[in-house]
Amino acid sequence: MALEETTAKQAPEKEVDIYRDTPVRFLGYTNEVGEAFRSLVHKSVVHGSYGVASLYVLADTVDKSKKMYKANQDNPECNKKVLIAAGDTLLWQALASVIIPGFTINRVCAGSYFLMKRFKVAPKPARKWMTTAIGLACIPFIIHPIDNLVTVLMDKSVRKLVGLPHEEQSKHD
Repeated sequence: MALEETTAKQAPEKEVDIYRDTPVRFLGYTNEVGEAFRSLVHKSVVHGSYGVASLYVLADTVDKSKKMYKANQDNPECNKKVLIAAGDTLLWQALASVIIPGFTINRVCAGSYFLMKRFKVAPKPARKWMTTAIGLACIPFIIHPIDNLVTVLMDKSVRKLVGLPHEEQSKHD
């Protein structure tokens, strides 16, 4: 038997989660982009970006619920497991993809605009573009720390309350 065959048999391939492991994940960050552009676009565009991010959160929640149902449909506690998976996914995604990063980018942009205005850094139109650039530049740096923070917070609170086993916790992040 070839080495490749042995290795393939020993390590089963991890299922690709389109909501976590593909570019679809970026849909969860549309509200951060909306927040970065807040000073340049109509507020309906910002609200729309939250709509896209919220649909992403709901789609991931439905996906994880269906997977939990399929894996446990013969289990008498299937409904409980599905409800826990749905709640865990919804809460984690809402916090990690929408609420905390949206608030963070909003405050970064508001703070940078305030400081540029206070110190007369540039004319108003330039300040707006600079604020947007600062907000967009911050997005890649806040994603992983916020994801990790939400995971730790949920592991130490909600997940303990519902009795989600530690090995199950990481499957929902």
